[in-house]
Amino acid sequence: MAIYTLPELPYDYSALAPVISPEIIELHHDKHHAAYVKGANDTLEQLAEARDKDQWGAINGLQKNLAFHLSGHILHSIYWQNMTGDGGGEPLEKDGVGELADAIVESFGSFAKFKAQLTKASATTQGSGWGVLAYEPVTGRLIVEQVYDHQGNVGQGSVPILVFDAWEHAFYLQYKNQKVDFIEAMWQVVNWQDVAKRYAAAKENANNLLLAP
Repeated sequence: MAIYTLPELPYDYSALAPVISPEIIELHHDKHHAAYVKGANDTLEQLAEARDKDQWGAINGLQKNLAFHLSGHILHSIYWQNMTGDGGGEPLEKDGVGELADAIVESFGSFAKFKAQLTKASATTQGSGWGVLAYEPVTGRLIVEQVYDHQGNVGQGSVPILVFDAWEHAFYLQYKNQKVDFIEAMWQVVNWQDVAKRYAAAKENANNLLLAP
């Protein structure tokens, strides 16, 4: 079966400077993200061994580890694509992302209100976590989630389309303990083209979530 692999960055280490330093990008991608990939693959091997031996004493820990490492891998894979050195501002119809812009206004009242909510959700995560804009397929609306670690406090079935990494390893070398300054700076590198593509894909596949037979 296929294993998880570390995706290549879509830009060089310096592409997001000065918002995110080259040193942080290199460490974050090559060390932290790589560790989640390895952790997911190692846990799958351990689960396969447990099945082969019919030994389930460690099942709770293994299932938690798989969720942690796999979610870390997925969120980071979205994170790299969500950013660009030519990004920032807000999604506008003239830039070809009008459908996303309209959805944000419909779901949150205005772009400014959405920005304030996602900023606060990201900056006030307790300990390690993420701020996430997600498509919720039951109602077809966009929601903001405050994700603890990589996988906790998530609405089941929601699809992340824009993620802000609020773990200390994402910013501490540059912003020290000023998480809110990092989150505010993140808006300068948002790749709205990527977010819009993810929104369109999430909408297209929304009917795959069956709530009743």
